[in-house]
Amino acid sequence: MENRFDMIIIGGGPGGYSAALYAARSGLKTLVLEKFSAGGQLGQTHWIDNYPGFPEGIDGFTLAQQMQSQAHRFGAETRYEQVIRLELQAQPKRVHTAKQTYLAKTVVFATGANARPLGLAGEEALIGRGVGYCAACDGMFYKGKTVVVVGGGNTAASDALLLSRVAEKVILVHRRDTLRATKVYHSPLLNAPNVQFRWDSEVVALQGQERLTGVTVKNLKTGGIEEISCQGLFVSIGRLPNSALAEGQLTLDDGGYIQTDGTPQTEIAGVYAVGDVRNTPLRQVVTAVADGALAVHQAEFYLSQQES
Repeated sequence: MENRFDMIIIGGGPGGYSAALYAARSGLKTLVLEKFSAGGQLGQTHWIDNYPGFPEGIDGFTLAQQMQSQAHRFGAETRYEQVIRLELQAQPKRVHTAKQTYLAKTVVFATGANARPLGLAGEEALIGRGVGYCAACDGMFYKGKTVVVVGGGNTAASDALLLSRVAEKVILVHRRDTLRATKVYHSPLLNAPNVQFRWDSEVVALQGQERLTGVTVKNLKTGGIEEISCQGLFVSIGRLPNSALAEGQLTLDDGGYIQTDGTPQTEIAGVYAVGDVRNTPLRQVVTAVADGALAVHQAEFYLSQQES
C-alpha cells in the first residue's frame, strides 16, 4: 500500500502543487514526484509581480516553497525521484522512477517547458540580470529603458508590443526579413514609434559581467556587426516542453506539447496535463495553478465513476 496513490503528480511546479493541494484537501492520497526541487522554473524566477495576492511581489523560490508547504499541510507528499517510464493504459497506472515503481489511479503531468535559449556564452549567468524569457513576467523591470527582443513569431511579436508600452525603446532582432507572427501583430509593431527592427540578423554575443549592458548583432546577409547598448534582452524563440515521458502514449502537437481537449484532460481517462507542458494559449503561474485545480475536479469525477 505504501506505493499506491489516488493521484501521482509528475513535477513540482505551480500546476503540480496546485493539483496536490486540491487533491489532498479532497481526501485523495497524493504524491508529487519531483526530480530537483519545488517550483520548477518558478523556483528559479527572480521576482514575480503579476501573481494575485502579493501586492509587493514575491521571489519565485519563496512562492514555490509556500505552495509546497500548503499542499503538505493537507497531507500531500513529495518524493525527490526522477520518473523514467510510464504505463498510462494500465489499471492502476504505473509510474516507474529510477528507484521504484508506483501505482496510481490518476496521473497528472506537470512537467513544464523550458525556454529555448540562444546558447551564447554568459547567457545563463545573466538570467535575471538583464536576460529574460518572459516579457509578461519581467517587462515592468525595464520601464523607461532599452530592451532587445529576439524572435519573429507570435511570442516575440507579443513580447515586443507589451514592452513597447513600458520601455523607452524596443529593438526586435529577427533572422528573416519579415515577421513570422500572424498579421494582427504586424501593423501595431510597424507603427509603434519606439520599436525598431534588425532584419536578417541575430544576436551573436552578450555584453556585461554582473548585468547585461548590451548585445552584439550580426547581419546575416552583409556580415556587418552592430553593438547595441541595452539593459534588457528577451529571448522569444520558442519553448521546449518536457513531454518526453508522454511520447508514444499521448498525442503531442507540432510543438511537442501534450494535446488536451481545452481542459487538462488528455485522451486517456484519468490522465491530465497542466501548466506549460500542455497546449494552452497562455503560460503563466496563474494559469498553471488554475489547471491544477481543474485537473483534480475532473479526476474526482473520473474516480467516482470508477467506484460506481
